[in-house]
Amino acid sequence: MRPFTIVDTTLRDGEQAPGVAFTWREKVTIARLLDRLGVDQIEAGTPAMGEVEQHAIRAIASSGLRCRVTTWNRLLPGDIRASLACGVRDIHISGPVSDLQIRYKLGKSRRWVLDRLREALRFALDNGCRVAVGAEDASRAGHRFLVEYALLAREMGVRRLRYADTVGVLEPLAVFERITRLKEELGDMEIEFHGHNDFGLALANTVAALKAGAACVDTTVCGLGERAGNASLEELVRAMQGIYQVKMRLNTAILPVLTRFVTRAAGRGRARTACG
Repeated sequence: MRPFTIVDTTLRDGEQAPGVAFTWREKVTIARLLDRLGVDQIEAGTPAMGEVEQHAIRAIASSGLRCRVTTWNRLLPGDIRASLACGVRDIHISGPVSDLQIRYKLGKSRRWVLDRLREALRFALDNGCRVAVGAEDASRAGHRFLVEYALLAREMGVRRLRYADTVGVLEPLAVFERITRLKEELGDMEIEFHGHNDFGLALANTVAALKAGAACVDTTVCGLGERAGNASLEELVRAMQGIYQVKMRLNTAILPVLTRFVTRAAGRGRARTACG
């Protein structure tokens, strides 16, 4: 299996789990523990959510971490402006790509999505940001439009596309086929896979994406996340090491400390065995 990057989104998607709300001090501690573990990138939050979120992101961004610290943004220059105000220039810009979300959630058109993507990317790149683009609800999107969306981002200089199984409807064989096909069509553009656990397949789907050649995968500590959660960081690490004998540059001695802290901060009671 090829080398890959872990993008941990405990502080963004993980906090969308029912009943979870970390304090800014807890967020900073989690970020520091993730950095000590050795993850490549931390998605620190969504600045557009307001002052409390911005305070935590500023504190994380100024903590001198070795890993990349990124923020999540909609297709709006205002969101990117809020990220810049937090001292972050490593940003993720996400837009819906399925007709279900474009038409029925936003009441917009495919053309509107492409126009807003172009506008947001121009603003971010003009401000010196390093950008990855997210394809929200990609698993329910029309393939041709998904490719059109990705190619627009690539033409503007973006080198990473997040393929989001936003409502967790995929299974491993479908993930392998879709990521393989996307890689063939997008050439040197990196694919990042973001899986949800609605049918208990987030980890299996994440492994399938890696086997298909995904360069990056998203995780959360203890699988926290919206609805049924996301792919678990610690389960992915154990699977890679125990099943595939992948040598990972991680300080796994930190995992029990990290998972216990997140479990307590999330009000989830005792950590599961898989969490250390």
